[in-house]
Amino acid sequence: GSTLHHCTSTRKVSADTLETIAPGHDCCETVKVLLCASKEGLPVFVVAEEDFQFIQDEAYDAAQFLATSAGNQQALNFTRFLDRSGPPSGDVNSLDEKVALAFRHLKLPAEWNVLGTDQT
Repeated sequence: GSTLHHCTSTRKVSADTLETIAPGHDCCETVKVLLCASKEGLPVFVVAEEDFQFIQDEAYDAAQFLATSAGNQQALNFTRFLDRSGPPSGDVNSLDEKVALAFRHLKLPAEWNVLGTDQT
């Protein structure tokens, strides 16, 4: 991406399929993915490359909502948020994992915390 670069590993699922976990991204844009290979003593080389579009999904929306609603008891009724934004795709456990991952990639101020700002 334009602001983040990641290096991750893959595993072979079948003769023509590799699997990886792609880290979250901090903005909607086209992202270039490079598949590299290496052997000990030899240089790393690019096997394939492809572009894909990172888009904002309900997990990213939910993470942003929760971050901006910290300390607001009324806003933190997550069920109401999901009702307003439509039904989650897939099961709730999967959405939970996606929201947690998206939350880790939000840009939050250093003084931010889950309880909101200290009013005392």
